[in-house]
Amino acid sequence: MENTSASAATDIRPFTVAVTDAELADLHERLARTRLPQPSPTDDWEAGTPNAYLREAVDAWRDFDWRAAEARVNAVPHFTTGIDGQDIHFVHVRSPHAGATPLLLAHTYPGSSVDYLDLIDALTDPVAHGGRAEDAFHLVIPDAPGYGFSQPLASGGWTTARVAAAYDTLMRRLGYEGYGVHGSDNGAMVARELGLLEPDGFLGLHVLQLFSFPSGDPAEFERMEPRDHAGLEHMRWFQSVGGYNTMNASRPQTVAVGLSDSPVGLLAYSELFNSFGNGTSLVPLEKILLEVSVNWFANAASGMGRSYFENARAQDEPRVNRAPTGVAVFADDFQTIRVLAERDNSAIVHWNRFDRGGHFAALEVPDVLAADIRAFFAALRTP
Repeated sequence: MENTSASAATDIRPFTVAVTDAELADLHERLARTRLPQPSPTDDWEAGTPNAYLREAVDAWRDFDWRAAEARVNAVPHFTTGIDGQDIHFVHVRSPHAGATPLLLAHTYPGSSVDYLDLIDALTDPVAHGGRAEDAFHLVIPDAPGYGFSQPLASGGWTTARVAAAYDTLMRRLGYEGYGVHGSDNGAMVARELGLLEPDGFLGLHVLQLFSFPSGDPAEFERMEPRDHAGLEHMRWFQSVGGYNTMNASRPQTVAVGLSDSPVGLLAYSELFNSFGNGTSLVPLEKILLEVSVNWFANAASGMGRSYFENARAQDEPRVNRAPTGVAVFADDFQTIRVLAERDNSAIVHWNRFDRGGHFAALEVPDVLAADIRAFFAALRTP
């Protein structure tokens, strides 16, 4: 006998982002009552998000046209479905071109599926952007469990490996027998997990980062180029400012109390969008406000932090990714070190460096990123 409740849970259901007038009024009331901390003695980014930035951002947020943003978000088809006991929200946009390649786009922290709004047209209809029909993609853009509108979390244990397995289930449920994946940040780790899983028909992964670190073997350092040593310095800098890693990995629920009650707290904690104020970020404030607004209305702070907590507790043995892999290294992002990346990923077949853009290239230089994604998968199709 069919389990109708289980069947309903796994149905693909249309979804609309719909923030109520009461929720919008509540946000505006909280913003109007903002109490900033006592400023740092220099009120710059040295010790964290400064009051000077927050004053400007809060004023802009109060003027931010959420209804226009909501309409833009809803201009693409949204759905939800149940996978492994969790409702997962996703965008699904099919290309108008026959033979398009199915592609899953895996988002960042502290981002969501809206990371990729600016890539959708260029990837689904490259002809309209001066490209070739054979480079078109059908796009699936999920919110990872704990992120965006894949809330609330129904259970713990959502490591990147479990997310990758759920994404494979999603692609099969949508009827795609073969597909590729692109990801950045948390999405890059999920993409690599799909490479490790290497399900039937998996084409390969294109990422902005491969998070490979020195093992202590002196031979690794002997083969590094000067730019690789600069990459090591960037790693050290990131560790010195990325305190959210430790907080999310150890006490995500405690941190989420403040982030869920204070929109300005959530905005300040999202300082990664600003590259911690080092002056390199190209993400416009309007796009930051869209990202933070989604996280605010979805009440996503707890689930987003929980993903770090789950991965910190996972006891996974190191494994080599053997799936075809492409890497796009942007100038102001984590600098993947090829010597180390090739130790952990044996089929890196595409490697490009770009002199403009950073950790959120999809928000900063979407056309450049779209072109590199197309180039990677086009090369895989060439014998």
